[in-house]
Amino acid sequence: MSKKSNQSILTAQVTNLLDRMFKTSPLKDTILDGALEFYEQDHAVNQAVTALEEKDKQTYSKQVQAHSPASDRRRAEQEANSTHQQQQVRSARIARHERFDNLCLEILDLCEGESYEETNRKSAQLLGTVQLLTPTEGTGIAKINEQYKPLYKTVLMLRLLERLIIDGAVKDAYIQEFLGEFSGEQFIQFARLDEEGCKRFRDQVKMPLMKASLIQDIGTYHPEAQQILFGPDGDSDPYRTLSVDDRKQLLQINYRESIKFLVDGLGAGEYFGNSKKDREIFHHQELRKLKFIKNILKQAINPKESLANVIKVPQIYCSIVLSTKQNYKYKLVPKVYQALYQNAERGVCSEKVVDSLYKITGMFPQGFGITYLALDDAGNSLERYEYAIVNQLYPEDPEEPICRVATRQLTFISHGGDILIRKSENLYFANSAKRLANMSRARLQEILENLVSNYQERADLDLIPRCWHPKEYFSIRNNQKLWNKAS
Repeated sequence: MSKKSNQSILTAQVTNLLDRMFKTSPLKDTILDGALEFYEQDHAVNQAVTALEEKDKQTYSKQVQAHSPASDRRRAEQEANSTHQQQQVRSARIARHERFDNLCLEILDLCEGESYEETNRKSAQLLGTVQLLTPTEGTGIAKINEQYKPLYKTVLMLRLLERLIIDGAVKDAYIQEFLGEFSGEQFIQFARLDEEGCKRFRDQVKMPLMKASLIQDIGTYHPEAQQILFGPDGDSDPYRTLSVDDRKQLLQINYRESIKFLVDGLGAGEYFGNSKKDREIFHHQELRKLKFIKNILKQAINPKESLANVIKVPQIYCSIVLSTKQNYKYKLVPKVYQALYQNAERGVCSEKVVDSLYKITGMFPQGFGITYLALDDAGNSLERYEYAIVNQLYPEDPEEPICRVATRQLTFISHGGDILIRKSENLYFANSAKRLANMSRARLQEILENLVSNYQERADLDLIPRCWHPKEYFSIRNNQKLWNKAS
């Protein structure tokens, strides 16, 4: 049975989207394929130019001394080859640019709806699906997280941008131009009150910022960066901790080559039409967007209080939630904001922007597996705990997530309701876990046997788990309706 046959329509859409992003494909039609093609093409063009210049130097004096029809033909052939190569480069760039635009529109379609509430629901759904498709145990975690991180980061960026605008925290002149009179709480109604203005904002602001987010680390796929990551012999672990010098060099290469990919690999969009005036307007807008993206990527190195925090803060968040580190531990993922606030204290990013993201996501990421105390109506423990999955953004209290119930009376269900899990019930917190301290070891083992499929092989399991790994649960199609209206 194929993987896709076990997936809901939404899960299949997300999987298909991820497959066309930072993976390679036999069709050579992914974002990563485009970057690798560009870097290879760029290297070949540079070599060809160098060779041509050298040949010109060697033949110039001979051509001056002995002008002939044969030398004219050689020159014409060289110019024709150069023109053909330039056309190939241009065609490849246009194809990459179009692919990027279509991909951004597809992401927007998956994470935004006709209302503010629907947009938050769809974004939670997309973020949670990405998280639940990633392995949280075993091998191969780092590679998959590397592939999935750009999509996750980009969706977070969109919701963070929206939050900052609603809070009146965006002062960037370029963005203000396309917001017009819509700012603060009015922004929530942007699409309803000004459909054309909302579309312009999408094209001139959202999509450029999405591109900035998606290509922020694309320079790490450049051959020079790959040599650092895989070592001179190509056999090093690319996810190891690099030396200070290697890390510094990698960051420099990444920035340089990400900018080069933006300017030369994607470039400005192409105008298709006959109006000279429209062509000039379009070209001007495209150059402005390109400059805007370039400035954001440059500022993201040290964003201070600039707009670049809108991609920098999600980048740091994803480095923990979808970590590529060798010491990755799923149960430490909710500590992501400790790392973010430490970075803010060091001046790496803005504390106010971290506050805004915390308001959106809360402590527990979408799709995180929560273990919680089962209580009776009087609030007394029922001598067991149950499983749930975080499925909504904007919890009223960041430490109290809104979740979809995954088990009832220690039995997995696919039709649970949504509940708010109080801090006093959440086993992630030590004081809550202590409430099970008097429960017998035999009873705790009995609960594990009910909830863990390969319990006998899992001698390392905590008797009182702080969280659970819901990937296996989510692999069943009927369990992928975590964001549907609860029955």
